[in-house]
Amino acid sequence: MSVLDAPVTAAAPAAPTTGLTPIFVRLKLTLLRNGLRQSSGRKAAYIASLAFTLLLAASQVLGLVLLRGNAQAGTVVVLLTAVVALGWAVLPLFFPSGDDTLDPTRLVMLPLRPQPLVRALLVSSMIGIGPLFTLCLAVGSVLALAHGPAGVLFAVVAVPLTLLLCVALSRAVATANVRLLNSRKGRDLAVLSGLVIAVGIQFVNFGAQRLGEAGGLSTLEPAGNVARWLPGASAIAAVDAASDGAYGVAVLQLLITVAALVALVWLWQRGLVKLMTAPDGSTLAAAEPTRKESGRTRLSALLPEGRTATVVHRSLLYIARDPKTKAAWVTALAIGAIVPLINALQGTGSIYFACFAAGMLGMQMYNQFGQDTSAFWMVALTISSTRDAYVELRARALALLLITLPYTVLVCVATAALLGSWQALPGVLGISFALLGAMLAIGAVASALFPYSIPQEGAFKNVAPGQGGLAWISILGGMLAAPVLAGPVIALTVWLHIADRQDALWLVIPAGAVFGALLGWAGLRIAAPRTANRLPEILTAVSKG
Repeated sequence: MSVLDAPVTAAAPAAPTTGLTPIFVRLKLTLLRNGLRQSSGRKAAYIASLAFTLLLAASQVLGLVLLRGNAQAGTVVVLLTAVVALGWAVLPLFFPSGDDTLDPTRLVMLPLRPQPLVRALLVSSMIGIGPLFTLCLAVGSVLALAHGPAGVLFAVVAVPLTLLLCVALSRAVATANVRLLNSRKGRDLAVLSGLVIAVGIQFVNFGAQRLGEAGGLSTLEPAGNVARWLPGASAIAAVDAASDGAYGVAVLQLLITVAALVALVWLWQRGLVKLMTAPDGSTLAAAEPTRKESGRTRLSALLPEGRTATVVHRSLLYIARDPKTKAAWVTALAIGAIVPLINALQGTGSIYFACFAAGMLGMQMYNQFGQDTSAFWMVALTISSTRDAYVELRARALALLLITLPYTVLVCVATAALLGSWQALPGVLGISFALLGAMLAIGAVASALFPYSIPQEGAFKNVAPGQGGLAWISILGGMLAAPVLAGPVIALTVWLHIADRQDALWLVIPAGAVFGALLGWAGLRIAAPRTANRLPEILTAVSKG
């Protein structure tokens, strides 16, 4: 147990904490300075990030000042502040190592009281690029809204309150989830952070387009009226209300921010006490005997005995547990749905955009052995013939199809529902099945001919140094060749449309399914002997990371 809550006795007096905040501020600055001294690259990256942030902040302040006097300035500023506050809440979950200098678990053995510790951490947390950007946002926001003495008075209070609330929100969330963020699941979140940002950008882009079509900023008023009463933006909204003479509303909105800040600091303090005094699972002996998992899961029990069930089970476990494999799958699932559905929602897309889902998921068949990394040697030991290689590749393709087939059908049906193009749905399904079979075939061959290693370190490092050319040849070559292999099914669909035989489009579904199955079978047959003959080269290539 930590000494965080230990009673003060004469034999063990508590350390003085009156100067704790200055000590933590100096500690943060020292750690930052020493970190930049480690390498010139790190220093250059930090300086570049700081310069970019200052440039963005300056342009942001200028844009907000230009909004001054606009009828919709209050709505825009309030919504912008709410989005930034939301970012402070969620970013610690996706970037757990973004600021490890203030990890509270490193202070467990120090004789520190909760209240001075929280105060010191709160003040020192306001040193950094993120707080600087938020401060510029708050200053620009009040410059756009403040009018008259009352507005200026509320602005002076709103700026520090907004900054304190954002920092306290971030620290409270990080403290509540620090054990999660230090676990494998936390590393999974870090790997998937890029996906979340990419998906968010797509929705922001969609929202901006819809905003332009709807006729301007006035369409944001309903959302702005709600955000004015949320703690993340209510302090800035109070400046707008005070400038308009609604002093009662302004005081109430300001009190909402104050109450939220007090609640967050209290929750943060409770989280620190629990984190630094309660033992975690790593310090406790096993109270119960561990449960023995069955050798065959329910899914593998449905498959034939032998290698097929084992490989399918292993492939699905990779998808569920390996961070890099999971990130690749979730990215493919998300992007494969976003492209057709967003275009359908905009009313400008075609139902045939749904074929993009099959293409994205089919790419998961590429570099099958690279996903195993250095553990592939255990798989290689079990491959002694072309038959063994064929069964291995077939089982991996089967594991992929268990996810891709129902997902592809779901995306196609959802796109047809949004566009109302039910008559063209059979053609889309048939082409998707053919493309999926082509991608499986090409992926199996590419896995044997162009394997490359996937480094385990680094969330966004997916190719080992010197193997980038192999990755590009494998992926781009497959993306260009797949439509060519699926050409007969595509040609059949086009001919039925040109001949005005949409009533016969249902024939494309069995044609695409059979043709895709034949393509997949042929690709596996071609890849199997090459895999068996190139095992040493494949093992060397996938073990470089």
